[in-house]
Amino acid sequence: MDALELVKLNLISPMVLCFVLGAVAQFFHSDLKLPNGAYTALSIYLLLAVGLKGGVALSDVTLAQIALPLIGTVLLGSLIPIVIFTACRSIGKLDHPNAAALAAHYGSVSAVTFIACLTFLDTLKVEYPLFSPALVAVMEIPGIVIALLLVKKASQAEGNLTEALKEIVTGKSILLLAGGMAIGALTGHRGYETVEPFFKHPFQGALCIFMLDMGLLAVARLAEVKKVGWFIVGLGIIAPVVLGITGLFVGKICGLGLGGSTVLAVLSASASYIAAPAAVRVALPQANPSFYLTAAVGITFPFNLSIGIPLYYSLAQRIFT
Repeated sequence: MDALELVKLNLISPMVLCFVLGAVAQFFHSDLKLPNGAYTALSIYLLLAVGLKGGVALSDVTLAQIALPLIGTVLLGSLIPIVIFTACRSIGKLDHPNAAALAAHYGSVSAVTFIACLTFLDTLKVEYPLFSPALVAVMEIPGIVIALLLVKKASQAEGNLTEALKEIVTGKSILLLAGGMAIGALTGHRGYETVEPFFKHPFQGALCIFMLDMGLLAVARLAEVKKVGWFIVGLGIIAPVVLGITGLFVGKICGLGLGGSTVLAVLSASASYIAAPAAVRVALPQANPSFYLTAAVGITFPFNLSIGIPLYYSLAQRIFT
């Protein structure tokens, strides 16, 4: 398939169409909304399900098999916030706190975009490393930490770095992914079989409902575009493409193959809206949430969900042929 066919295939998937339905509902000011607590419950389910599956896969591999991908992922997670911070300071002329806040969001990852990528690859029947959730957990932390250290070094920014680090480590994204992987690795295939009917078969349906809510949230954030300026809009579209391509080449060097490199590209291109906002809120209270939340949720997430994922896969096909 060429890039346009892949985009079309992705756009007509139930997951993306549910996102569109939520976006349309928000645009026309519908009273559609999920019950209180539904977002939290669904995110817990999805993250734990992915963690368990990844943990079972880890029980089948050796450290030598995943060492190089893990090293490559850490290096990417460390490089991305430096690039974004530099671009925000030199091109966007943002102050240190706002530049660091954006660097933290793009240095970290979107677990939901990752799940959407796996769904896309499953639809195409493209194999990818089953230990991929480990890459999410590994990449989540360095990006945020380095971004916060950059601003602490460059300015006398107020905020508690220690508390921010605690927020990262104990936040639900890391806790559920890492905890789920630990459980999956310890119990193995036999243990997973006992919970498989709950965590495997209803997964796609739960993801569709979650995407419905994400559509509502994304369009609500788009209302902030006029306030954040064209640099933030450009960053939300251009940065994912550049970082995604970088992730593809690192994936190839690390031997991740077509599917695995696509996954790493999506992780590199995504922007966090769960772990990073919590850490930034503590460490950089003076940063403007309209900047980093609009960029991550209102611009980059819809772009990756609709165009980015099939684009990175299409580019990966070219690299591996």
